[in-house]
Amino acid sequence: QVQLVESGGGSVQAGGSLRLSCAASGFTVGTWYMAWFRQAPGNKRAQSAIAAIDNDGSTRYHGSVEGRFTISRDNVKNTLTLQMNNLEPEDTAMYYCAASDRTYVQMWEILQRRWYKYWGQGTQVTVSS
Repeated sequence: QVQLVESGGGSVQAGGSLRLSCAASGFTVGTWYMAWFRQAPGNKRAQSAIAAIDNDGSTRYHGSVEGRFTISRDNVKNTLTLQMNNLEPEDTAMYYCAASDRTYVQMWEILQRRWYKYWGQGTQVTVSS
């Protein structure tokens, strides 16, 4: 049974950092496509991930976080992480870990929500100005 459990959210001031983790079970993170999505207050969950990583370790980022966020995985601990630096109030959202068991997804479409079947429950990130 696939399970994703996020942790690491919290409250931070603008300019600060947080590190989110997603503990996976039922599969190996190094073999699936994985991504982070977010849902801002009052909004629907975004159709585009903010960061994704493929089974070769290649990464892709949404323009709103590129250069500030880093997605990575630990195949030994079977976790996905999102290092978030220089946080802005606009980054305030519920952050979700997602996984895809598709055999192949082209890099140009790896951020698209339609490829991701498995989701965690989310962890809240609040950035104050």
